[in-house]
Formats: sequence, structure tokens, C-alpha cells
Amino acid sequence: MKKRFIFLLALYFLWLPLLAIQKPVFMLYHHALANGCSLIDYLKVITHGLLLDCTMAGYLTALPLLMTLVSVWSPGTFYRKLLKGYFGIMAVLIAAIFSVDVALYGYWGFRLDATLFFYLQSPGDAMASVPPGQFFAQLLMFAVYAFGIYWILKKFIVPLFPETQVRKRLGGSLAIILSGGILFIPIRGGVTTSTANVGMVYFSQNQFLNHSAINPCFSLVASLSKQQDFAAQFNFFPEEERMEIMKTLYPYSRIECGDGEDTTIPQNLLNTSRPNILIILMESFSANAIGAVGGDSAITPNLNRLSREGVLFTNMYANSFRTDRGIVSVLNGYLAQPTTSIMKYPAKSQTLPSIAKSLANEGYAADMLYGGDINFTNMQSYFFGSGYSRITADRDFPLTSRLSKWGANDDVTFRHLYEDIKKRDNQAPWLSTFLTLSSHEPFEVPYHRLDEMGLYPNSVAFTDSCIGNFIDKLKELPVWKNTLVIFVSDHGYPYPKEVTGYEPRRYHIPMLWIGGAVKEPAVIDKFANQTDLAATLLNQLGIDHAAFTFSRNILSTDYPEYAFYTYSNGFGFIDSTGISVYDNEGDKTLIETPREGSDQRLRKGKALLQTLYDDLGGR
Repeated sequence: MKKRFIFLLALYFLWLPLLAIQKPVFMLYHHALANGCSLIDYLKVITHGLLLDCTMAGYLTALPLLMTLVSVWSPGTFYRKLLKGYFGIMAVLIAAIFSVDVALYGYWGFRLDATLFFYLQSPGDAMASVPPGQFFAQLLMFAVYAFGIYWILKKFIVPLFPETQVRKRLGGSLAIILSGGILFIPIRGGVTTSTANVGMVYFSQNQFLNHSAINPCFSLVASLSKQQDFAAQFNFFPEEERMEIMKTLYPYSRIECGDGEDTTIPQNLLNTSRPNILIILMESFSANAIGAVGGDSAITPNLNRLSREGVLFTNMYANSFRTDRGIVSVLNGYLAQPTTSIMKYPAKSQTLPSIAKSLANEGYAADMLYGGDINFTNMQSYFFGSGYSRITADRDFPLTSRLSKWGANDDVTFRHLYEDIKKRDNQAPWLSTFLTLSSHEPFEVPYHRLDEMGLYPNSVAFTDSCIGNFIDKLKELPVWKNTLVIFVSDHGYPYPKEVTGYEPRRYHIPMLWIGGAVKEPAVIDKFANQTDLAATLLNQLGIDHAAFTFSRNILSTDYPEYAFYTYSNGFGFIDSTGISVYDNEGDKTLIETPREGSDQRLRKGKALLQTLYDDLGGR
């Protein structure tokens, strides 16, 4: 029995350095973010991260403990072969999770979670963002780490497993069962009322250091366990208090806090009530790259020019950081979720109201255009469920036109869109939605005007050139007179490089309405969200928008002015009093500018998040 206990102890404590080595490697890999970090910071990351490493070590030791218990009653030589197989599988899984996590962090800004499996439904598209050099670097990292874990365990742990019999089997079994009970303590995360969670390793005001301390295997497993029980998450307030707060955020909505409905049109932006509508979702267009809304004026000369011809919304904010969530925010007026995406649940997403469904009731035909794989992130089922009757995607373009890793570049798809509109008889009004893709990682485009500024600004400049050419040609068609074109981003982008993943600049985006259907140019500087497009547009058309419970009419006289966005398990809230950003995992405020009024902003943000997840759980 002594040898069996030595085996279990050695295995558990050897897992710790094998997992802890991930922390300094992660920080060195992202050396640009770790710039300025001292040796003390590295040590703090490792020591604080040990809390979750202990939890994962407990999980990884559980099966060998069970084998040890069985061997008390049935000893033999085959256990060492089983252990080798088990260690080989675990080595591959741990190394794969870490290698993928360390690469994706540079794009996502958060450690690995269940989002990974959502994108792996279309692995080719998921890989399109990864440059070949990085892919081979990660493959090498995976191979070295997996081999290292397996070799160490095989060399030092497998020989420790005893093959001898135990004289006192009953006593030995009870002792091992007791050991299992002790092992449950690190698995649980301690003996306090709180259980193991990602936030327990947070220790710094520097979010990169907190993220570095997280065990990616635990992060992934923990997020998987939370994917379905939505209504039980983020219960910040008793129901009555939540409802009272929501009344200040949606004074005329029907989110269980009132029966009123906004029916005012204080400012009529359009000269027709039934225009053709073209919504162009611009991939990763950040306001920081758009001169017309305060960004770099050199990148988008065409949008800057067109902004003087239409209605420009200067304080628009994306609701999320990913395309699948941004699309739903724009087209369904539904708030983005920080820990999941409703698009991955067709049974839920098809219950949402949508602009396309509302317009279909008024005789509109809706079609969708995307130059990439329409099956990526469940988009095809989502668009059909949202009321689109025709979808054009990469499969509809010849291989010679699919020169981007994602599919057909924006010059190809804009040209297709123009020819398609040109052929329409326009007897019935139509809604067209177009998602661009050239300004998506890895930002490889057939355009080089701003190469010296970097890949991202050059890709945005390329799409901007396509926009200018498309609109100039569209103006020459008769259909222009009765057409409303809406430009809005699916989400922002961390540009310039110093922009963090949680600050408001990451989520500030442009929205522009132009076309012959626009009455006159205007600038609207109210704080607003993507979600507000649905109610604002439908109100301009005189169409009921009560079903869009999270969408506000920006032009309403009682419009509650604020912007709300979510990032990976956190949210930001902006209003006239300032900015507050809250991290749910760390249970801490990251930004409060100014501190005065921050508590009220956080209360409103928490109430929004709680209401959103209650609604999601009920669908």
C-alpha cells in the first residue's frame, strides 16, 4: 500500500510543474504584451496560477487513483500499459489545448473557452485567420510539449506503479477511497463555500497577468459546463430590483417592466416609407480607422466622403467582439452574450425577431450575400431562420474568384452585388444584407496603398475603395432614388495596437445611412448600440418594433442614452456620466472614469446582463 500512495503523490505533484510551465511560455510567446513585466511578475503568475493547476492535477490523477483501487483486488502487469496509454492521450490533449490557446489569445484577447468548438464546426474557415508560419510554429510547440509530458510521466511515474498484491485489501481500499476524498478538495478548489473558478487566480490590475495565470484546460472545461444553464447565470439582483433598474434603460419596452411602446418619430430621416434597403456589415471596421468618426482620416477616404452625404451616427458601439454575435445584434436587435453565442443554438435564434421578418410582413423580399463559407458558425441556418429567402456565398463564385483564405474578396462580391441589383425589376421592395470579409485576419488583400501602416489598416482601405466604387456606380442606376444603404460594422478591432480588449475604443464603430431615400445629411451623436438599428429603422418605416425588446429607437424623444457592450465574461457601460467596465470572472471594475457615478453605471450594466441571460434561458 505504501508504494501505491507514493505513486499517487508523485503523480499528483508531478502534474503541477508540467502544467505550471505553460505560464512563462505563454508570457514569452506574447512578449509584446508582457513588455515591462519583471521576474517577480512571472513568479506571481506561476504561484497564483497554481490554484487552478492543482484543480487540473486532481482531475488528471482521478483515473489513475481508480486504477490503483482496482489493483488492490486484481493486481497485474497490464496496469502500466494502461497508464502509458492514458498518459499519451492526456499529453496530446493538454498540449493541443495549450498550443491552440496560446495562438488564439493574440486574436481573441481571452483564454480558451467553449467558443473554440463553435468555430471548429468549419475548421477550414477557422484556420483561415492563421498565417502558415504561425500554424507550423504551433504544431512544433504541440509536438514538443506533448512528447515532453509523455516522456516524463513514462520515465518517472509508470515504473512507480506497484504490481504486487496487498495483504489487507479491505483496509487498503478504504485508505485509497479516503485519498480520493482528499483529492476532491483541490478538484473542488478548496474547502470554502466558493468552488474552483477562473477568477480565483486573478491578482493584478494588469489583465494580461491575470489571463496568464489561467489554466487553459480548466478555462475550457469550466465554460463547457456553463453553456446551457443560462438563466442561472449573472443573478446580480432580486427580480423586483432588476425590473426597477430596467425601467430606466427601456422606458417604453416590454421587458417585464412596462406596457408602453414608443410611437414617436421626432426626426424623419427618410423621404419614403418603403425604400429598398441594403445593409452592409463591414467586417472589423473600427471607428479608430474611420476619419469621419474621429479615427485616422487617411484610411477610409471614401467613407469619409460619403459621410457628408448621409446620416452619420458618431457614437455607435458594437455589442460584442465577434462576427457571429455582431450579426445578431444588428439584424435581430438582440444583445450579445459574453460567454456564448445564440447563433450556435438554432432552436433559440429562430425565436428572435428580425428586421427581415418584420419587413417580410410588409412585402419585402430578403436576400443575403457573403463571400465566405455560409456554414461557418451556423450562419446558413441562422439566416434562413431570420427570414432570408436567398443566400449567396463562396460556393456560388468560381474558384478563380476565391482568392482570399476566407473566400471571395470584397472587390468580387461588391461587383456581384452591383450586377444583382442592376437586374432587379424593383416591382416589390427588397432587403439585401451583405457581410464583407477582406478586412478579416490575416488581412491579405490585392491592394497595397497603405502597406507601410500595417496589414489591418491596408485591408480596411481596400474595402473602403470597394465601397466608394460600388456606391458611385449604384448612384447611376434608377434604383438609387428609392434605396437606403446602411453601413455598420459587425464589431470593432484593437487598432491601434495599444487598444485593449475591454476598453470602449475597441467597440466604437461607425454607422452611416445614405442613398436617395435619405432626406438630408445629418449627424447624430447620441450614445447608441448596434442593437438600436432595428427599432430605429422600423420606426422610420412606421412598422411596429415592440418585439425587439433590447432595441431602442435612437430618435425617440424619451431615448435613454447609453451604450453597452460585452467582451469575454465582462461588460462595459457608457453614458453621459462616464465609463465603467466590469470583469465578471475577477469580480472587479477595470475602468471607472470618473469614479463618481460608477456604481450606478455598473448596476445598469449588471441588470442588462441579468435580463439578457434570463431571456436567453427562456427561449
